[in-house]
Amino acid sequence: MWKRLILILTLGAIVGFFVIPLNPVNSKLLNLAFLGAIFAAWAGLTFLVWKRKPLRIVALFLPFIAAIPFVLPADRIDPEELRLDYVRRMNEFEGTKYFWGGESSRGIDCSGLPRRALRDALMAYGIKHLNGRAFRACAEQWWFDASAKALGEGYRSYTSPIGTTGTIQEMDYGSLVPGDLAVTTNGVHILAYAGNGRWIQADPGIGAVATLDGRTDDNVWFGTPVTTHRWRLLSP
Repeated sequence: MWKRLILILTLGAIVGFFVIPLNPVNSKLLNLAFLGAIFAAWAGLTFLVWKRKPLRIVALFLPFIAAIPFVLPADRIDPEELRLDYVRRMNEFEGTKYFWGGESSRGIDCSGLPRRALRDALMAYGIKHLNGRAFRACAEQWWFDASAKALGEGYRSYTSPIGTTGTIQEMDYGSLVPGDLAVTTNGVHILAYAGNGRWIQADPGIGAVATLDGRTDDNVWFGTPVTTHRWRLLSP
């Protein structure tokens, strides 16, 4: 009976492992539930295979294997390589519906767009270069949510100010590079520079992620005062 109950709970935890990430919203509660599902699945499987020594050894070593990416050496991250991949990943969200608090292809909001794109780029960079610093930065970005206002205030030193201010319609783009962020001075919205005078954003008015020309396209955020910022990981 106990074995059957643990099997059911383990299967439930495995299902949770796959289902929880389908929710577009990133929150501490969901993150904890996801980690709990991983632990429960591992504990249940370990119990079920305990009498089989080879499988028991594999199960006991799984947490150490999973931790390897996060204890790798913290090598330097090439900001240009990371930036190019980050911008490419933001562009892949074009047309994704706007969803407040979201940061996935099922729905995303203004701050979720650059956060998710950077996190995915960090994960890919870590895998490609076996770079522990990239893996740890990715995990930190996943755990610590950051609103548009927080990113504009340098939350956890994620960003640093560039110094260009004004409105997107009229400001000088000379100091900007693709991937830089523009945060409205009231902290309610964030856009990312896509290059060539264009900006990408998860716009609640449009209801989706869209890339528009900051000089010529009609968009309420282009006439709103902003400050500009750059991810510290992307600074030379």
